[in-house]
Amino acid sequence: EYKDGVYVLPMENVLATKGTGVVTSVPSDSPDDYAALRDLKKKPEYYNIDPKWVEAFNPIAVLSTEAYGEMSAPTLCDKLKINSQKDRVQLAEAKEAAYKEGFYNGTMSIGEFKGLPVQVAKQMVRAQLIECHDAVPYAEPEGLVMSRSGDECVVALCDQWYITYGEEAWKALTKKCLAQLNTYSDDTRTQFEAKLDWLNEWACARSFGLGSKVPWEESLVIESLSDSTIYMSYYTVSHLLHRSLDGSEIGPLGITAEDMDYFAWDYVLLGKDLPSGHSKAAELAELRRSYLYWYPVDIRSSAKDLVQNHLTFFMYIHTAMFPEREWPRGIRVNGHLLLNSEKMSKSTGNSLSLREACDRYGADATRIALAVAGDSMEDANFEEETAEAEILRLFNLKEWVTDALVALAASEKSPSEETRVESVFLCPASAPFTALDRVFDAKMDMYTLATGAAYEATMYRDALKNGMYEFLILRDWYREASAATGMHPTLLRKWINRQVIQLCPVAPHWCEHVWRTLMGNSTSIMNARWPTDLPADVDHALIAAGDYMTKLTKSV
Repeated sequence: EYKDGVYVLPMENVLATKGTGVVTSVPSDSPDDYAALRDLKKKPEYYNIDPKWVEAFNPIAVLSTEAYGEMSAPTLCDKLKINSQKDRVQLAEAKEAAYKEGFYNGTMSIGEFKGLPVQVAKQMVRAQLIECHDAVPYAEPEGLVMSRSGDECVVALCDQWYITYGEEAWKALTKKCLAQLNTYSDDTRTQFEAKLDWLNEWACARSFGLGSKVPWEESLVIESLSDSTIYMSYYTVSHLLHRSLDGSEIGPLGITAEDMDYFAWDYVLLGKDLPSGHSKAAELAELRRSYLYWYPVDIRSSAKDLVQNHLTFFMYIHTAMFPEREWPRGIRVNGHLLLNSEKMSKSTGNSLSLREACDRYGADATRIALAVAGDSMEDANFEEETAEAEILRLFNLKEWVTDALVALAASEKSPSEETRVESVFLCPASAPFTALDRVFDAKMDMYTLATGAAYEATMYRDALKNGMYEFLILRDWYREASAATGMHPTLLRKWINRQVIQLCPVAPHWCEHVWRTLMGNSTSIMNARWPTDLPADVDHALIAAGDYMTKLTKSV
């Protein structure tokens, strides 16, 4: 016991803003403490202390490790050649080594817990101090946390509601949900699996801000990441509940907000029985039918930073509330958006809003540049040069299609004659397909199949690669290869039709103009069907023969 008190001495590595700013010194096992004690003994005048305050103190063995014995700190300081508290890098390395070895492999050397592993003794000492009222539990952030208002945050120990996501049976259900879920990439699945393995309790309520009220304690609201995990189920019935976005205009079934009590929602979403004689039973049955028609969620699309919380909660809550047939079927995760290979920031001027992009480049060129930017969890990169280039590409394609359609119209009038309009040269429409024509046709099918698969997988960059860029290259190859004989009208019309349909999901306005204004279709391209004349698989043999002919022609 220190009846005459203890010395409070200066130490350079202690943060005055962290906790009380005072720490106990354990120079036997803390490299920082040992370096500080050594500096104080060497230069008491520099630190403005009385030499008597430190000269009689030496490290006392507290625990023993196989790697460093009973003096981990002095051993590591000598090994890493740490001369003073200024050697911050070496001290950080020594601290990590000493604390890791001491906690996992250390044994207590003194006190009533002598001989026990440090891992066990630590919890026993903690419990003993709290029981004797010599200590209180204390928590603090691992690092500096700043609020959006610019204030430094501290930890407040308050009563809190938690959701125990780590409960084993519940976790098993959620892992089953993930196993049958389409994550669209292996990286996404790996991140979800890692999160499910360590997620445990999650604080789910707070006393301020926007959000749904906690049903059993309405003074609190559900925090935003825990809230809205099944909101998409509301979309299945919203059109029947209200006509206006704010709900002020009642929907076609005449159901009011007051009608939708807990019994009603339990029936609509969970299929539980309604109380007998419910006044809105028939109308609620319509809601139930609509819910069952639209649910489950086919694809939930969101940002990569929500994998570790909100999207994982999304799966957990669905497995807790709904039967397996109504679990989500897909989660599509994307990265953030860069602008010209740099992070978007208003403060640096590297910023572009969606409205600004559309005003500058037009909607379709903007959409193409966004599709080209990327589809994976890596941050997508919107290049303004790409958007500018797409404006010219779409204009040139429209001009060429215009000439091609004029040539096709002329060919229909004279099917037995060759036709030439500007750069478009057609062979007689009555001519049989040549080997070159068949190769071109097979390659069109190959790219259309690849485009459809890419759209199904929501890989829009790949869809554009096959459905526009490669398709344009194919057209150029066919035009050059058939320069002497002319392109076949049937195949050229097929190419134009395919090109417009394949590009439509990304550039709908351009495609609508070409489809109706230039091609003369009476209905919108939105009503057009994906090509139905596709083969079951690519004709690799014919394409390989075509590639051989191309190489042979170039070598002659």
